[in-house]
Amino acid sequence: MEKRIVRLGLIQMSMESSAEANIAKAEKMIAEAAKKGAKIVALPELFATPYFCQAPKGAAAFAQAEPIPGSTTVRLSALAKKYHIVLVGGSIFEKAPDGKFYNTACVFGPDGTMLGTYRKTHIPHDPAFYEQDYFAPGDTGVRVFATPYGKIAVLICYDQWFPEAARIAALQGAEIIFYPTAIATAPTIDPVDPTIPEDWDKMWTAAQVGHAAANSIYIAAINRVGDEGDMHFWGGSFIADPGANMLIKAKDTEQVIIAECDLSYPKKMQEAWRFLQERRPEQYKGLVE
Repeated sequence: MEKRIVRLGLIQMSMESSAEANIAKAEKMIAEAAKKGAKIVALPELFATPYFCQAPKGAAAFAQAEPIPGSTTVRLSALAKKYHIVLVGGSIFEKAPDGKFYNTACVFGPDGTMLGTYRKTHIPHDPAFYEQDYFAPGDTGVRVFATPYGKIAVLICYDQWFPEAARIAALQGAEIIFYPTAIATAPTIDPVDPTIPEDWDKMWTAAQVGHAAANSIYIAAINRVGDEGDMHFWGGSFIADPGANMLIKAKDTEQVIIAECDLSYPKKMQEAWRFLQERRPEQYKGLVE
C-alpha cells in the first residue's frame, strides 16, 4: 500500500481576556503552522476565551457565546482558504438558533468551506469544570469529515475519557481523531482526594494513546497553556500513531508542534490486528442499558 504522508500542526496557546487578542494570536500561529508545511491544523478547546467554566454559571460568560456561522467562523474560514489547509477550529461557545448553548468544533476545508460541526457529547461537572452550567449535551453524534488530506473526526476534551466515542469514529473510517482540550490542575481539583495519588498528564496521555492503539488510528490532542485564575493549563499537546508511538509531545509553553503522519498506516494496522473486524456487538448490550 502506497504511503500517504500528511503533516499535522497543533496550536498550543495561552488565552487572553480579549477574544480579539486570542483570535489574532491564533491567526499568527496558524500562519506559522502553514509555513512549516502543515496541511491539517488544529486549535484548542474554547480558544477564543479564557476558560470561564472554572466558576459556576455566570451571566458574563453567556455574552461571549455566538452563532455558527458567525464572526469567528468567518475568520477561521478565511484562514483555511488563505493557507489551503484543513482547519479544526478548536471549539466555540455556540448559541444555537433554539436558544441552547453548546461547546462546538467547526471543521473547514482548504477552500474555506465549513465541512461541518461537532457538538461536545460528554459534559463534565466537577470543581473548576462546571461545564453543565454552560453547555447542553451535544446532539450531533460522532462525525467523520472526508477532507482532501484524510478522514478526520473531532471529539472535545472530556470526550477523551470515553472509548465508545473513539471506537465509533474509527468504525466510520476516521484516520485521525483530534481532541481539542482544556485540562488543568488547580488547588480545588488537585488532588480531588488527597489519599488518591493522581498524575493528570499521565492519565490524559495514556487514555488517548490507548484509543490510538485500540482503534489503529492517529490521535492528536491539543491543550492550552498558562495560568487562568487558580488553574494551571499545562499543555502537553501530542500526536500518537496507531502503534502507540508518541510522535511529538509539547512542553508547558506556547508553541506550534508538527508531525508527519502516514495515513496508509491505520488501514494496515486495522487489517493486521483486526480489532474492528472481530468485535462482538451482540455481546455489548450492557453498554447501552
